[in-house]
Amino acid sequence: MLLTYVFLLALTSIGARALHLNLQRFAKGFTAVFGAAYLSWFAGSWAYIAATPDKRAAFHIGWSLNLTNEAGYIVALIAGLVVGNFFPGLAAWMKEAIRPELYIKTAIVILGGFLGITAAEQLGLATSVMFRGVCAIIEAYLIYWAVVYYVARRYFKFSREWSAPLASGISICGVSAAIATGSAIRARPVVPVMVSSLVVIFAVMELLLLPFLAQTFLSHQPMVAGAWMGLAVKTDGAAVTSGAVTDALIRARALAEYGIQYKPGWIMGVTTTVKIFIDIFIGIWAFVLAWIWAAKIDPKRGEKVKVIEIWERFPKFILGYVATFAIILAVGLLAPALVPKAKAAMTQANVFRGIFFVMTFFTIGVISDFRKLWQEGIGKLALVYVLCLFGFIIWIGLAISWIFFHGVKPPVM
Repeated sequence: MLLTYVFLLALTSIGARALHLNLQRFAKGFTAVFGAAYLSWFAGSWAYIAATPDKRAAFHIGWSLNLTNEAGYIVALIAGLVVGNFFPGLAAWMKEAIRPELYIKTAIVILGGFLGITAAEQLGLATSVMFRGVCAIIEAYLIYWAVVYYVARRYFKFSREWSAPLASGISICGVSAAIATGSAIRARPVVPVMVSSLVVIFAVMELLLLPFLAQTFLSHQPMVAGAWMGLAVKTDGAAVTSGAVTDALIRARALAEYGIQYKPGWIMGVTTTVKIFIDIFIGIWAFVLAWIWAAKIDPKRGEKVKVIEIWERFPKFILGYVATFAIILAVGLLAPALVPKAKAAMTQANVFRGIFFVMTFFTIGVISDFRKLWQEGIGKLALVYVLCLFGFIIWIGLAISWIFFHGVKPPVM
């Protein structure tokens, strides 16, 4: 743990220097942020809190809250809220290291490599499943985003600055999409931060609910259930975990009631495949929004939009995300013998991704002053989220999953 701390302090200090921060104050603040984040991750990973139904037997426990270790994000968020709202002196002392955007963007770039090796392994899926996944996410994104944006603008009177990240965060890919969209349209940092906190909270709710609904109503259409998890659950970790739980639940019911023993991993594979294409689409969507905002929403008076303006608005970390994804995917495809080593390497890298994520949510909490959040409209944001997510997004995702994956079955053992 000490070596991990030293390594991350050195790494983030390079970024702090590039941002012209005071390195001494940054180092002190980072030490506190790292410690609080790691303690939160420990607490959120306790088996009685984090273990999903398919993992309880391994821990020899009879019950758990089923929250997965992403509960550590919620614990970190709560800890940060306590510090930010009740210990303003401590928050001010850590101010130099309270940089949620620095941490989340670093985490997303690392995530690209993890998803790249996952994609390389999932090429064993039928070509039709890959093609159906691409079609499904494009159709879902275009429907979801437009409807959420319209609802936020028309019925809740949110500004464009709030409506665009909210639409991206609610509609498909949660934290990553909200951050990318906020960067593309140059929203204030508080906007994607608030949306991200809602995303994590509601993703946990979906994780607790949707796999059991899938087992009850979709056991005869297992691939539809897998795609539904990818389209409906908003964070990558929660989505893949939902796919794993759904895989276990549906295979158990199929064997018990129909005598069919599906090969494990295929239902979760569909979830992962759909989620990968969704993540790739973030970069494309961020570029589109950057152009729209530079050319139509916020153009400079009397001037035509220039390519350089789109480049300035484009979130550069998306390029790092795409690069890590492409490099690791290429390694997997061009040198299959290296896949096990690449997978092991990215599994270790994913540990750091998790640390950066939990530091993100702790710092989100620290800068989230309840009084200011209420003035900004956090209550209305949550209302929009509930209305859109449970009102139509989940059900449209189910319909699209049914259209593209109806009748497709996993191999039988």
